[in-house]
Parts: sequence; structure tokens; C-alpha cells
Amino acid sequence: MEVVPEPIPGGSALARDYIDRYETVEHLYGGDFRSEDSREKRAAWLDANEHQRADRTKIASALRLYNEQHNPHSAVTNALALLEQPGTLVVTGGQQSGLFTGPLFVVYKAITTIQAAKEAAAQLGRPVVPLFWIAGEDHDWDEVNHTFVLNRTGEITRIKLDKAEGPRSSVSDIKVEESGWEQVIAELDGLLQESEFKPQIMEFIRESSRMTGSMSDAFAKLIGSLFGKFGLILLDSADPELRKLEKPFFAKLIERNDELEAAYKQSAMRIVDGGYELQADVTSGNANLFYIYEGARLLLHKADGRYTDRKGAVSFSPEELLAVLEDHPERFSNNVLTRPLMQDYVLPVLATVLGQGELAYWAIPLNAFEVVGGQMPLILPRMSFTVIEGTLHKHMNKYSLSFEDVRQGLEQKRKEWITAQDELELGRRFEETKEAFSAMYEPLIEQLGTIQAGLLKLGNNNKEKILDQIAFLQGKAQDAMEKQNEAALRQWERIELSLMPLGKPQERVYNMMYYLNRYGPAWLDELMTIPADFSGTHRIIYM
Repeated sequence: MEVVPEPIPGGSALARDYIDRYETVEHLYGGDFRSEDSREKRAAWLDANEHQRADRTKIASALRLYNEQHNPHSAVTNALALLEQPGTLVVTGGQQSGLFTGPLFVVYKAITTIQAAKEAAAQLGRPVVPLFWIAGEDHDWDEVNHTFVLNRTGEITRIKLDKAEGPRSSVSDIKVEESGWEQVIAELDGLLQESEFKPQIMEFIRESSRMTGSMSDAFAKLIGSLFGKFGLILLDSADPELRKLEKPFFAKLIERNDELEAAYKQSAMRIVDGGYELQADVTSGNANLFYIYEGARLLLHKADGRYTDRKGAVSFSPEELLAVLEDHPERFSNNVLTRPLMQDYVLPVLATVLGQGELAYWAIPLNAFEVVGGQMPLILPRMSFTVIEGTLHKHMNKYSLSFEDVRQGLEQKRKEWITAQDELELGRRFEETKEAFSAMYEPLIEQLGTIQAGLLKLGNNNKEKILDQIAFLQGKAQDAMEKQNEAALRQWERIELSLMPLGKPQERVYNMMYYLNRYGPAWLDELMTIPADFSGTHRIIYM
């Protein structure tokens, strides 16, 4: 396995500047994990403000219950024991749960989290544990209910998990029937090619869904199976036991909601004034909190001194909302702008691992941290990869294709290549034939027009029909040429499908199960040995 840097332009301008020109956007963030000085300052701040966070012993206890159920590895038990001790810090990464772990970048985010915690512990000389924050409170089922794999014939295939009709509940609260799991697992089994590793891979997938009530639970079991041995602690943001411990901070989010709204707007204005686009909505009257009502997750807004949803299903005064919180904390949920604040209350977060989209919207809560007495944690770009299998690499070399060629699209280069295979120079000869025919026929048509005006129009129509017939034969010759080179064109197609499926980076589309099935569980261990690089630079893994 060889790993080489291969930058990919893209993402928002703010995210690109964070990665490539941090000094120009430093004022929009709390600090950069890539600076050792920033790590030491953040650690010192966390030590001095331990009293402002939730009781770490109670948090560790709630996490222990959850991980014993979904991630029961001895390394996780040891990490939780460390978390209970004052002075232990955390590096977090997070994502919505996804079918069969979702896209590859989820795996890369977990790897980044583990490696960053290890590096920080070595530098600071104190325990730093990795934690993966599963955003189970999110309700966008359509975003997480599917995944893509390369099937046995090298084509991209979508697998989708259906659910029963019901309210827009949090993903962790959506119940998935056993028959639903059986269907998608059978689909995956049929799509993956036979390999020596397949029985083992399929068994641990089946085990993850056995006696599993939700997508989040199955996701946790899979991530735990993959990364528990590295001490990765798992947290579901919809965990009722955790929600009880978050109650004091939800109260602060309600009591200081107007100040928080002003802080979000202030940060948003600073971002826009810097020439950047906002990556999350900052609208007047948005409470940035959700309320769970009859199973539905409703976004709360402020109007006439009350908290309500857009359809008016619920309505509370601030006092009434606080009273409900006291008795039913499980009815409350964060949005993308309050979750960073809640995470900082729940955990001693040294740094958080973010993708490019998250890098951009995390600038919005900067001032909000100050309102609640917090401080934005250090930000760390997740590691990014494209896997190029050995056979594909040979084919790329055969056709003199670079990764940049594939990223930009191969249509033009494919046409140039197929033209180069035309030893009879049919393309040139057909064009010359059409030109010669027109040169000979057009003077005749003009002369016919002097005999009778109607013959000029008839002659031109006749010429176009003959040219169409020549073009038709040219197309048939082109088809025959492509048929003759069908095997090679399939290789071109496989290169594009593997590296840039649906026109997107591989890591944003494909699921890791194809690669585990092909290379075995040791493939993940190999990924863990790749030297950490927190620069945000995309890298190619040549298998």
C-alpha cells in the first residue's frame, strides 16, 4: 500500500481557506488543532473550567451503559475509566448513523479522531481519549437510509432500508423491523463478490442488526466492531440517559436564547462580511432547539414571547418550556448550531474532527460559546482518501490517466483515445468525403435553380439527406469501433465509477464493505497505520 498526497479543490471557500490559509480566517474560529501551542492553551482552559461542565463521573457512567450494550470492548472500558479521571481530555468526531456505516468518509473521520487523540496525549503528556458522537437525534431519515456499493460486475448499486410510515422522528427513535434488515443484508450479500473474507464480513453485519431496534443501534454496533479495539468511545446524542444529564444546559439554552440568537447573527455577519457564504441558516426568531411532540421532532421558533413550531402544534412561554424540561428532558433536542455548545458542556473537548461542510458552519457558533461561558474547541480537518486498487492503477497507467484526469471527467480523453485506435482514419475520411460531396454537388444544385426555382430547394433537401446518410454510416462505423474496443472502454468506465462515482469523490459515495470484503478486516488495520496528516490534504491510497 502506497499513500501519496493528491489535493482535491472543492468545498466552500471558507473551508478551503481554513485548510490552506488558516491565518486569514483565524478570527472566525477558536483555535487550530494543528498548532501545538493551541493544544496546550486549550488544555489549560479546560482544566480551569472543569466546574462549568457536566459531572464527568455521571457522563462516563451513562456512556458506560451505552457502550456495554453496543461497543463492549476492553479498550473502550479502559478509555471510559480514564474519562472519569480529572484531567483526561477528549477528541471528538461525529456523524449521523448510516446504513452499514454509511460512506467511507465516516470511517476516515473515526480514524482521524483516534489518531488525533493519540498524538495529543503524547504531546501533552496526559490522557486524551477518542469519542465518536452519533447524531441520533437528527430526523433526516432519507439522508441515512441508503448506501452505495460496487456490485459483482463493477457497477454502482444503491441499497435502501425502508421504514414504516410515521412522524419525522429522530433516527434513533425510528424502529426498523427485522424483515427490513433481512432484506438489505440479503441485497448486500448478493451484490458483493465471493471472497475468502465474505462469510466473516456478512456475519458481523448480521450480528449488528440482530435484536437491533434502530439504525443508530446497528451503526453503533458496526463502528464498535471496527474501532472498539482502538478505544473509540461511542455516544448517541439521543440517548435518554445522556439527555437527563444535559438538562441544566438545555435550561441555559432556553434562558439565554435571545442572547444566543444575537451571537449567531453577529458571527454570521462577520462570516458574510469576509466574503463567505453561510453554510447553515441563521434566521430571526429561530430558537435553534427541537421539541419532540407525539413522536415528531419540531423546530421551535420564538413569536410574541412564546416558543412554537411553524404549524402551531405546540406553544410555550419560556417558563412553561422550562417546566416541561424539568420533568421531560427527553423531549428536547439540539440543532446543528446548539450541538457544538452541548458537546462542550458534556465533554472536556480538546478538539473536534470536522469535514469540509462542518468546518464552514462551525464558524457560526463562535460568539455563542462566549454567551454560555464556554470556548470553541480546536478544529481539526478530517483525513481524506481515495482508494485505487492495483488493477485500476495498472489500467490508469496503460491509458496515461492521472487522478486529476479522472476527477475532471474522462469523456474527452475517452473520445481522443478511441479516435487514436482508428487505424483506417475513418473519422478523417468521412469528413473529407462529406466535404468533397458538398463541393461537387452544390454547383450542380445552383445550376438546376436556373432551370426552375423549385429545383434549388429540392436539390438542397436532397443534399442534406445524402449527408445525413453518410453521417449515419459514420455513426455505425464509430459504434463498430467502440464494439471492437469494448473491453478497454469497460476499463475506462470502471476507473471512473471507482474513483468518482456519480461525479463525486469516492469517499462521499461508497460504503466500506466492498473493500473489507475484497481485502479483509486487515485492510482497516492497514488504514490505521497510515501516518496521521491533519493538514486537510486529500491523499491517494494505492493498493
